[in-house]
Amino acid sequence: MKEIRIDKIKSTNELSCFVDIIRKSFATEAENFGLNEKNAPTNGAFINETTLFNIFKDAKTFGVYLGTVPIGFFALKHAKLGTYYLEKLCILPNYRHNGYGKDILNYCEQYVLKNRGVRISIGIINENSILKEWYINNGYYEIETKKIGHLPFTVCLMNKELTSESE
Repeated sequence: MKEIRIDKIKSTNELSCFVDIIRKSFATEAENFGLNEKNAPTNGAFINETTLFNIFKDAKTFGVYLGTVPIGFFALKHAKLGTYYLEKLCILPNYRHNGYGKDILNYCEQYVLKNRGVRISIGIINENSILKEWYINNGYYEIETKKIGHLPFTVCLMNKELTSESE
């Protein structure tokens, strides 16, 4: 049986350990969609320590572990009106398709509800139909798609409204 552990990252030193995990996890997306540091500099495949610290200084960051082995990462950033942004959710490629992503989403929902939030918002590559369908199957719905000038893809913004009965 799978046993993952999700813990808040407590220091910048600990956070720096996840740069490599984020880069490796997002590398498959970068390869599949022809992304590079020039056309998609904020993609996780190109993140460095400084960027990670700056992006997430106002967010709660979490490590995902299988036993004691770090296998994933995500961050939750409180916005306004009870919305939390789910950022850089990733699992190393060798650990995918084991239900860990669903476990992370469940954890996020409970965390947001506990902190009086009412929705989780994400942004994904709209052309990534597999990922988009996965989020839809987990209760998210499309808010809008938009083309951002410098990016070689369309951004899809998705939300999930939460209630105390959310799974």
